[in-house]
This record gives sequence, C-alpha cells and structure tokens, in this order.
Amino acid sequence: MAFDAGKFLKTPDLEGFDNLKKEELVLLAKHLKLDFKVSMRKQIIKNLVIDKLVHAEILGEEVLELKVENIDAFKLKQLELEDELKLKELEIRKEDELKLKQDELKFKQDELKLKQAELEMKERLEMDKKEKDELKLKELEMRERLEMEKLKLEMVKEESNIKVQSKSEYFDAAKIYVFDSQIL
Repeated sequence: MAFDAGKFLKTPDLEGFDNLKKEELVLLAKHLKLDFKVSMRKQIIKNLVIDKLVHAEILGEEVLELKVENIDAFKLKQLELEDELKLKELEIRKEDELKLKQDELKFKQDELKLKQAELEMKERLEMDKKEKDELKLKELEMRERLEMEKLKLEMVKEESNIKVQSKSEYFDAAKIYVFDSQIL
C-alpha cells in the first residue's frame, strides 16, 4: 500500500514516523514543502521533517529524541566512508588477485606454448635427421649399384679383351704360319 503523507499528518504516529523509509520521508518532506534534495541522507531529511512537525505542533517534543544530531550524522557519514573505503580496498585486492591469477594463467599458457614449440622443433629435427639418414642410405645404395655396374663393365671389358687377345693371337699365329709357309 502506497504511503499517503496527508493521511499520516492527520493521524501522526511517533512509532510509525520512526519506521518510515527514506522514500516515505521524501514524500512527507515534499508534502510539507521543505527545502531539501532527494540525494540527501535519510537522517538529514528525517531531521528536517522532525523540525517542521514540532514547529507546526503536529508532533510533540518527544519526537526530538528521534532526531540525530549532526555530530552523530557526521559519525555515521564517517563510518559509511570507512565502510566504502574497506569495500574499495577489498574490491581492489580482489581485482589484484584476479589479475595475478590471470597473469599466472597467461604465463603457464605461454610456458605450455613454448614447450609445445620446442617439442615440435625436436620432432622436426628428428624428422630431418631421419630424412637425411634415408637420403644417405639411398646414396650409399646408389653408389653400391654404381660400383657393381662398374665392376660388371670392367669384367665384361676384360672378358672381351681376353677374347680379342685370344683371337688376335690366333690370327697372329695364323699369319706367322702363313708367313712361314711362304718362306718355305
């Protein structure tokens, strides 16, 4: 149920007044045409309303007990500021912890990336070494084949030289024989 300032002023209640919320005090202050700002603290608005209600004799002087002096308001403000400061410090500490955790996580990720890159490099080097070894093996096989082919060629060459020599000796002997027989 919405607060009705006019109805409250017709039947004022000290306990009801003490339990008013800031929004209800603002409505009551507007109804009383007080000079205030909504941004003011609740206790300050309450003090202005109490002064007006006592001056207009709507409430008795016993309501003045509900009025908190400015010193108390100052202490309240100081406590609020201290609480705000503590909250800010806590917030900053949490942000710092979060940033530290993020930095640690980033460091671990970078470390992991570095290890992964090292592993990939090692694998590449092993692959390169393996490829080089395979190439050397193929080169050796090719040289062996080449040597075998050379040996075969030399053997064939020697065999053909032997055949050529034996034939040329045969022909030479024949020439000598023929030559000898002509002489005779």
